[in-house]
Amino acid sequence: MSLLCMKDICKSFNGIPVLKQVELTIEKGEVHALLGENGAGKSTTIKMLTGILKPTSGNICINGLDPYKHRIQSSKNIGVVFGQRTQLWWDIPIRESFSMLKEIYEIPNSVYDANIKYFGEILGVSEFMGYPARKLSLGQRMRADIVASLIHNPPVIYLDEPTIGLDVAVKERVCEFLKKINKERGTTILLTSHDLDDIEKVCSRIIVIDHGKKLFDGDAALLKRKYAYNRCTPDKKHTFLFHL
Repeated sequence: MSLLCMKDICKSFNGIPVLKQVELTIEKGEVHALLGENGAGKSTTIKMLTGILKPTSGNICINGLDPYKHRIQSSKNIGVVFGQRTQLWWDIPIRESFSMLKEIYEIPNSVYDANIKYFGEILGVSEFMGYPARKLSLGQRMRADIVASLIHNPPVIYLDEPTIGLDVAVKERVCEFLKKINKERGTTILLTSHDLDDIEKVCSRIIVIDHGKKLFDGDAALLKRKYAYNRCTPDKKHTFLFHL
């Protein structure tokens, strides 16, 4: 059985279709990306995979569970980061947020201590563990949110626009970290973005969604060959534009 499977997923809001018969299969240890413009249906897909939203029709199975019907049980098997929202408590030190998550997920002391040390060293969160979330920069908060999403060792993590608004240095750090946990821990990763450059650094497979439909499923090289043309910008950098 695949770790993640979506079959014939449709989602409508007030009768307006947002996703139209989307299918997706991800095996354990794979790193995939949902690519598309704002409003394409990426975030809606992530919210259904977490159990926040219920599909209008179709079936979703994550690690043998329906994420909507078994939301509490399923939440122990997933981690999630929403780039525009934090799961940290706003007015308390982030170390206290992590401690609260430890109790919520019933994480053994040995696992918790090892993870805090591991993530703290790689992502550099140790330097601001005593600060509340409201005093963190966007880059610091994003790194802390990633730690919060992985602190219970979930087999799969969803990241919805995890690098939005971040500077180049923090983007690189986040991308390198995602590659590292995938390689060392076998963590399955699904992230959304509209930035192909970020996706290429991390993901082996790209799914393009546009107006609620899946238009492409393959690697970045094939996507460029089929749909992209190269444009040289005034600062002499090369970017890819897509006709999908």
